[in-house]
Amino acid sequence: MQSAPKSLRLHIALLGRVNAGKSSFLNLVTGQDVSITSAIAGTTTDVVEKTQELLPIGPVVWLDTAGLGDETALGEKRLAKTQRILDKADVALLICDGSKWGEEEETIIAECEKRKIPLIKVHNKADLSDISGESICVNSTDKSSRDRVLNELKEALIKVVPEDFIQAPALLGDLVPPHSTIILLTPIDKEAPKGRLIMPQVQAIRDALDHDNIVIVVKETEYVQALNSLKNKPDLVVCDSQVVDFMISNTPEDILCTTFSILFARLKGDLLKMAEGAEAINRLQDGDKVLIAEACTHHAIDDDIGKVKIPNGLKKKTGKNLQFDFCSGCTFPDNLQEYKLVVQCGGCTQNRREILSRIQKCESARVAITNYGICLSEVKGVLDRVVEVFVRSKP
Repeated sequence: MQSAPKSLRLHIALLGRVNAGKSSFLNLVTGQDVSITSAIAGTTTDVVEKTQELLPIGPVVWLDTAGLGDETALGEKRLAKTQRILDKADVALLICDGSKWGEEEETIIAECEKRKIPLIKVHNKADLSDISGESICVNSTDKSSRDRVLNELKEALIKVVPEDFIQAPALLGDLVPPHSTIILLTPIDKEAPKGRLIMPQVQAIRDALDHDNIVIVVKETEYVQALNSLKNKPDLVVCDSQVVDFMISNTPEDILCTTFSILFARLKGDLLKMAEGAEAINRLQDGDKVLIAEACTHHAIDDDIGKVKIPNGLKKKTGKNLQFDFCSGCTFPDNLQEYKLVVQCGGCTQNRREILSRIQKCESARVAITNYGICLSEVKGVLDRVVEVFVRSKP
């Protein structure tokens, strides 16, 4: 990877009424013409995303949204997309149209407070208005003000940015002492990207190296040979969830092991909540509906993990006639109460807030939620073994 993936960037949503100057503000802070600007209300339709390195904050992704108060034919659909963005926003910027203040601004503040999203007020067109109160004042068309605006924005972000972004949690490095040996068992199948490893594997390698560990990367066909060639046993083995049964059957019981997807359940969401969700598998009955939620929008192969392996595994484990629905990308249904179980992917392309938001929505609907790795480990009867490392690593 040549740059930080979006899932590891701070997500900053630009919110406000139509024609408040959200797009021109984005163009100012990025120093580029990212979004189309116009005096015509409702110019921004779909959410515009722009990545930037915003030091000392780090990598961020800007989310330029359609404005509130859009009375055009597409206004309602644009507003729905804007609201969905709040599921992934770590911080929100309320872009005000000068000194205008009304229902639109109050709605945004209330929604951010409900979701516990930090909010920074930015008064655009400040040169034409009498502004009072704590906010960043800007005229987005004044390119010479960019340095000042950026400095004020960075100071404001540092005050409100979530602590888990500044002090990013470890993926696996905290599970074993420094200088430990870690084997990463990485199958290369038809869905593996040509010429590179998938994101969880790359992040695991980097995290292990950041914690001064020794990393050995092998395919399943060379795993036993690699294991036997070591003078000392490895301290941890991590595998792709699709070969978890192979790893367990070939790994001595005194060696700690887990899967990439389970590591991501802890990194991106709530490992305990998703482990508890797996208990619902054993309560499924004939006709129960299960939702498979995939973050990626890829073309599924014949033996796809989400479309084929997990449904087949659940039907075999339960012996029940289950119904399956599927969603992908940013889509997450509102009718969660219809399901008995949601199986979320590892979420390597989604940020932590979005996964936590999905967990919260399931909890509110009283629907169990787990993830791919935990689900596959449960249906194969090895879940206790692959979560043992998290129990042992507790202080």
